[in-house]
Amino acid sequence: MWCIIIFIDLYHYFRYEVTDLSQAVAQYETPYVQILDENGNVTNPDLLPSLSDEQLRELMKRMVFTRIWDQRAIKLSRQGRLGFYAPVAGQEASMIGCEFATQKEDFLLPGYRDIPQCYFHGYPLHQLFLYSRGHQLGGKVPEGVNCMLPQIIIGAQIVQTPGVALAFKLRGEKRVAITFTGDGGTSQGDFYEGMNFAGAMNLPAVFFVQNNQYAISVPRELQTRAKTLAQKAVAAGIPGVQVDGMDVLAVYHVTHEAVERARAGEGPTMIEAVTFRYGPHTMSGDDPTRYRTKETQEEWERKDPLIRFRKYLESKGIWSESEEQAYIEEAKEIVNQALKQADEAEKMTVADLIDTMFAEPTQTLKRQRAEITGEGAN
Repeated sequence: MWCIIIFIDLYHYFRYEVTDLSQAVAQYETPYVQILDENGNVTNPDLLPSLSDEQLRELMKRMVFTRIWDQRAIKLSRQGRLGFYAPVAGQEASMIGCEFATQKEDFLLPGYRDIPQCYFHGYPLHQLFLYSRGHQLGGKVPEGVNCMLPQIIIGAQIVQTPGVALAFKLRGEKRVAITFTGDGGTSQGDFYEGMNFAGAMNLPAVFFVQNNQYAISVPRELQTRAKTLAQKAVAAGIPGVQVDGMDVLAVYHVTHEAVERARAGEGPTMIEAVTFRYGPHTMSGDDPTRYRTKETQEEWERKDPLIRFRKYLESKGIWSESEEQAYIEEAKEIVNQALKQADEAEKMTVADLIDTMFAEPTQTLKRQRAEITGEGAN
């Protein structure tokens, strides 16, 4: 009898505790930031960043350029003139807004989709084309460009980020390391390890997650029970914020705030930008029509970041259709020149690869190099 009573008491105790915890999780709220709605109307004037008209125009130019570049890259990929490529249309606001909030001495650790951030941080466009082709010169980051080679392994750049940030802290440099990943990347062990280390050491780092709703074909709701991805920052003891990733001003605002917090020694921040990719995960065989509906696509296209920001700028009288068309032609020419420069790069050889990768090749590699080139091994 006593056993039964004790069992019943324990049952009610644990049932109460689990219910209480579940309610706590369900009630957790993450700050959500939006400045412009779908029609370009200001929803939160108190958060409008202090940007000049020229800076606002530059944001628009960069988004237009990214859309044009993306369209051309997709065509090049289909023609077999480009190697690996991950489309970015739909994500322009999250990509352009976050990089615009950094300084050139800040260090970027990108994933494979984060090519626009690399370019606007100083990585030459022709080298980014070569990177997509797998050419070794594409990975030779120029001196003074504070950017890591775009990482193919999901999440690997996240554990590198606290290492870079720790170096800045130890040197007493007012620089910030910012890394990028997608929603799927937040399920990697690297994500938690990197963010936790940065939090524990109070490092100048920003973890920027572009939640484009799908980890290849797996929808966001099947990846985690978390109400938001931003709330995963709680486990690392750092601030987490969710932002409208189709709103370039909101993205700029939260990133600028996070970067300046880090620069002031106040530690890391995690940002979740809620966005959408219009195209496939990559041009290497993915078919989004197999896991997304036409209605979902159309719903997100109504939130298009370029249309939204264009309406806002036009309402201020600092942007026009004719100006945008002129810049589209300029962007096409920039892309054409970069592509021409990439096409003129010398073809790679295995010998060149060995020379590039190894300061002092092993005897085996020296012998292999000699066999390839017909030269005598040293």
